[in-house]
Amino acid sequence: MSEHGLLLAGGAAGIAAAFNTPLGGVMFAIEELSRRPEQRSSGLLLAAIVLSGLMAVSVYGNTTYFGVIHIENLSMALLLPGLLVTVCCGLAGGLFARLLVVSLSGSSADAFTRFRQSAPVRFAAACGLAVAVLGVVSQSATYGSGYGHTRALLEGHGDAAPLFMPLKFIATWLTTWAGVPAGIFAPSLAIGGALGNDIALLTGYVNAPTLIALGMTGFLAAVTQAPMTSFIIVMEMVDGHGLVLSLMASALVASGVSRLVSAPLYASLAALQLRRVPQVS
Repeated sequence: MSEHGLLLAGGAAGIAAAFNTPLGGVMFAIEELSRRPEQRSSGLLLAAIVLSGLMAVSVYGNTTYFGVIHIENLSMALLLPGLLVTVCCGLAGGLFARLLVVSLSGSSADAFTRFRQSAPVRFAAACGLAVAVLGVVSQSATYGSGYGHTRALLEGHGDAAPLFMPLKFIATWLTTWAGVPAGIFAPSLAIGGALGNDIALLTGYVNAPTLIALGMTGFLAAVTQAPMTSFIIVMEMVDGHGLVLSLMASALVASGVSRLVSAPLYASLAALQLRRVPQVS
């Protein structure tokens, strides 16, 4: 088996086990890691997902990541709030991806980039202090992946503080900029879900979990520019089969809006890493 096949299998298995989303793992491997399905890798890919899924289920149980959301009868009342969530997530997710690419590339000549290049340990310490301050301001809500906050919102008894979304956005960016990223998927879901909840409050839409799910899908699709992966992952996470078309539309539009703001995140980061590899003459 080639190194590329092992890379696909490992990435897919990680997504499938982390979120209990086997279909999302398959689609992530095809859409983001390889960009095309390959018959030679399909057996290894599925085997890795099955084994990692069994291990995760044996430890955590066979439950959906965010539980089950209750979807009321969808109507045209969802159109405007859903479109607002999708466009806002597309813009915010594109901005987030662009910030990560610009920050990590070191191509900017600003004082922060020079500080990061000349004193990386002190820069990381300053970022850590800033993240800690954001956590204190948010009453610890921005610490971690944001899973607890998002699940509470979906269950209808979470803190609807409007500052969570921008504070989590900044905290995730600073953490990645410091050089110690804790992942992109889970924080993106938390940021998008919070944005969806904020718009539900702003527009008075009665079924907030629907907009939260659309926000999670839209922001993740905007950051990764992988719409199929995003809608499948969220659908599996919330058992949201009744929202399939809405989640698909949100992922597609948000990803398209993001492309107006930023280049694809993972492809850009991979290119940065390849430029740092010493060239063998």
